[in-house]
Order: sequence, then structure tokens, then C-alpha cells
Amino acid sequence: MARVIVIGAGVAGMATAARLRVKRHDVTVLEQSPIYGGKLGTYERDGFVFDTGPSLLTLPAVYRDLFLSTGASLDDTLDIVPLEPAFRYRWSDGTIVEMPGAGPALCADALGDALGGQAADDWRALIDRASAIWELTRRPVLESPLEGPRDLLSMARRPRDIRTVAPFTSLRKLGQQLMRDPRLVTLLDRYATYTGSDPRRAPAALVTVPYVEQVFGAWHISGGIRRLADALYERGVERGVDYRFNTDVARIRTDGGRVCGVELVDGSRLDADIVVANADAQHVYDDLLDPALSSAHAPRRQLRRATPSLSGFVMLLAVRGRTPGLQHHNVWFPANYDAEFDSVFGTGRQRTVMPVDDPTIYVCSPDDPLMRPDADHESWFVLINAARHGSGAPGTGTLNWNEPGLPDSYADRMLAVLASRGCDVRDRVVWRELLTPAGLEAHTRAPGGAIYGSSSNGARSAFLRPSNRSPVPGLFLVGGSAHPGGGLPLVGLSAGIVADLIGRAE
Repeated sequence: MARVIVIGAGVAGMATAARLRVKRHDVTVLEQSPIYGGKLGTYERDGFVFDTGPSLLTLPAVYRDLFLSTGASLDDTLDIVPLEPAFRYRWSDGTIVEMPGAGPALCADALGDALGGQAADDWRALIDRASAIWELTRRPVLESPLEGPRDLLSMARRPRDIRTVAPFTSLRKLGQQLMRDPRLVTLLDRYATYTGSDPRRAPAALVTVPYVEQVFGAWHISGGIRRLADALYERGVERGVDYRFNTDVARIRTDGGRVCGVELVDGSRLDADIVVANADAQHVYDDLLDPALSSAHAPRRQLRRATPSLSGFVMLLAVRGRTPGLQHHNVWFPANYDAEFDSVFGTGRQRTVMPVDDPTIYVCSPDDPLMRPDADHESWFVLINAARHGSGAPGTGTLNWNEPGLPDSYADRMLAVLASRGCDVRDRVVWRELLTPAGLEAHTRAPGGAIYGSSSNGARSAFLRPSNRSPVPGLFLVGGSAHPGGGLPLVGLSAGIVADLIGRAE
């Protein structure tokens, strides 16, 4: 039995702690904030309830496996509800499609009915390609440790498989190759943002994201996706995980190059055989480890070469009345998607970024009585892709979101944009709360508020994302900034990978 310290009580940290505890390890979770959940947050006021992080559950099998492995089943613990329809999309030309919650054929038919032409056939071809990529990459990439290109040599034995995965083709390029309607390409582009990435640079393998969504379904948890964090915390406590909140880690201690524990901000020390960091990888390598530790130099270099993911500007709107046509998940596309990604990731040598003037606007408004004060009100979570927070200096690829007046003026602008797209709620907003990239950085310590750590931009992006087993003996990384990436399904898989690695090391 090993003494394990988990830094961070985010979803991946709690999932790893529960898995390790049932293997009889002595597990302590240290969380710098007063509450668990990390980015899987919630906000409640006057009977309005909002998920402030993930608002969609996909691939629930990941968490069903976790809960069965640690005790009672997920479905005995939470009320998981399939969404039907799942999404309402509106393009700049006014075209609207309501996407079914599950079933690739049904989704293709819905797109064909709304867009006409060859849209249905083209989407089927895309999903067929995605299915083939999913089968090739699921086990060797998403469910296994990935420490370098050699780990994928087994996939390279057949040239046909390499052509299928198309590792040097972007998601945008794949969409243009397989689909004739530019509106379908725009729809596919959006899935790059699920990993905080630019579809013009993200790999074609991200086509598996809509595949997973449409094959395995889109799901909601009654009361909000945040309830998953509650269930994970309770499962850990039931199994004997020791949670310590308001406990800030100043550094990860090493002895002879191997992890031996942590030192807290108050100067106290805790010994450990193993440390699992459910914290942003850049924060781990740059701030928590000794700068002179030679084994950490390589991942530091990798992180410097990686493109940080985008961030988000969030509006929480308490809305009076009901909005005709509104579904659980709603997306309004802009006329120029490229301009949005240029604004977020920067253009030119100076990597100039700015608030997106005409962005994609995403609204989650659950038809869930547990998330609103009564049937005549709506709780709106509004998310807009945004540049990371920082000094805003040329060359940094950041924007100073703490500039006085910027958040409120930008929120006003976004509500006006939404009104111009046929959904004006300005006179029905009872109150609003704003969360900027600066606030996200302060709450989660994700540098600049980068939601997913490193983006998937570039053909080598998978290898620039830190490995779960660090080169520092005894240190493991879990969560959205480590392999296999961000989002609820992937961080759940990350927890399983780390628990298995620690089991093999015993």
C-alpha cells in the first residue's frame, strides 16, 4: 500500500483518488479552494442554478465503469437523462436544424432536411470515416499512456490505417474533402473547440468527437452536470479518501530525483510515495517542481512548444419568461468563423488577439425544474470563445480581461449580437453574472484561463501534451492538461490510465 497525495480535487483528481483507494492505497486529496470540482463548477442565486463548466455529458460509459469499479453504479447514484433533441443550430443565413440526441442516421437526415442537397449523404460519409478513426485510435491513444511517437508504431504497420487517421490533415481540411456544403464544414469546425483548438490546425482525428456524441448520445444530469462532482466526492469519502480543503501546495518535494511528498504554503510538509497532480501541467512543471530538476526539463520544453487552448467568456443570465424554440443546447454561428479563430489565437508575428466581434454564441438552458425557480423562468449559461487572459502585451497572445469596463461592455455587445440573430432577451434579463478568462485563471490556476491546457493545434499536438507518467519518478499527471486531453470523457479516461500505471509500478 502506497501513500498517495493527489493535488487538486477536480473531476480527474477525485476519480483517480477513488480508484486508488479501492486498491487499498492511503489517499489524501489536497485542494487549494474551499470546495471540490475544479472547472466542474456551479452557481446558484434566487433559485437559478447554472453549470459554470461542462454542460454536456458524453460517453457516460467512462463514469459507469468508474462507479462500478468503486461501488454502486452511476445510474443508482445520479439521474442521467438522454437529451432529445440535443442541439439547435442556427447558421448566419438563417438556416436552423434541431439535431437528434443520438443516432448518426437520424442526425444525417435532420441535416439533409434542413440544408438540402447532398448534406445527408456527406454527413454519413464523415461519420463513417470517424467510426474508422475511432476504432483505430480508441485503445492505443485514448485508453493507454502516450509517452512518444513510438507508442503509436503499432498503428503504422498498415499504410491504409495511416491514411484513414490522416495525422497530417486538419479537421477543416477533412471536412472540406468530404462535405460540399460550407455549413456542414462550419458545424464540424465547432468540434475543434471541444478541445480548445483551431479547426484549421487541429488534427482530423477530432472528427471522432461528433461521432461519440451521436453514437453514444448526449446526456444531462438532473440538477446539473455539477452533480457528477458531488457524486465523485461522496464516493471518495465513502471509500476512505482523506480530503483537505483550503490546503495550498507550494511545491512538490523530491529526494534524489524522486518524489517524496509536498510542502504546503504554510510551510508544513506531507510525505508521500506517489504524487498525482490534478493541476495544470504548466503550473506543475514551472511552479511546483524545483527548477533545477533535470528530469523535468524535457516536459517544460514541450509545453513551451505547445499552443495553449482557448479560454471562454461566460454570462450567467437569469431570464424571465420562456423563449420560443429554445432547446437544451443552442448554437448561433457567425458569418465568418475564421475571423473568430484569428481573434482568439492571434494573427501575425505579434499574435494580436482581441475580443471576438461576431462570435459563435452557445447557450445552455436546461429544461430542468431543479435548475430554475419556476416554470416561467430560464437559467442561461452563455459561452463565447475568448483569448486567454494576460498582460495583453504584443507577442503574448493574451488579452487583459481585467481592463476596467471591458467585461460589462463586452457582455452588452454579445447580447446585442444575439438580438441581431433573432433572439433578443435584453428586456427579460433579471440579473447577470460574468466570468472572464481572468476569473477562470484565478479560480482554477489554469494559466490565462486556458480551459483545456494545451490545444490540439498541430500534427504533433498529442506528443506535446504532457504524459500521465512524468519523467520524475513517483509523479503522475491527470486531468485536462495531460494525456489524453480535456473534457469529461477524456479526464475520466485519464484517471483510469493513471490508476493503472500506479498499479503496475507496485
